Amino acid sequence: MKEGPENELILDKIFTFLEEIGVIYNLTQIGVDTFLPGLQIRNGALQIDLQKLKYPGDLLHEAGHIAVTPSQERGIINDNVTENNESKAGDEMAVLLWSYAAAQEIGLATEIVFHENGYKGDAKWLKEQFESGNYIGLPLLQWMGFSDISGDYVFPKVKMWLRK
Repeated sequence: MKEGPENELILDKIFTFLEEIGVIYNLTQIGVDTFLPGLQIRNGALQIDLQKLKYPGDLLHEAGHIAVTPSQERGIINDNVTENNESKAGDEMAVLLWSYAAAQEIGLATEIVFHENGYKGDAKWLKEQFESGNYIGLPLLQWMGFSDISGDYVFPKVKMWLRK
């Protein structure tokens, strides 16, 4: 990750947000290769190696995996949460929406989360979809209890940040 005041401000916003919503994170050294550089989920907590982290927005994506996991399962998730786990197959769509809503909540530009080197080349398309109000997979996030179809908590507003 590039060092500098802009990235420090982004990280400060993200760390403050994670603390406020109750996502546990630890700044540490990670000695293995990870799916997203510098990030690893261990027992439901986000492990962050700032020396290896390439994109600060990836923090919100990984935090989203923790957030959309039911509370009774949250403490046992590890590494690539969706890999070889059929019950988590749909979570990726919910995580995309959650991380977009989180970025909106803390005032980050969409491209911080959906950066040009992420999402298997689909970041620009995802950014365009979300910014135009085409929230792919929204019924899943609503089913999980994060937002409503109408009322005060219409996406990208959410009524909770961690799944019950």
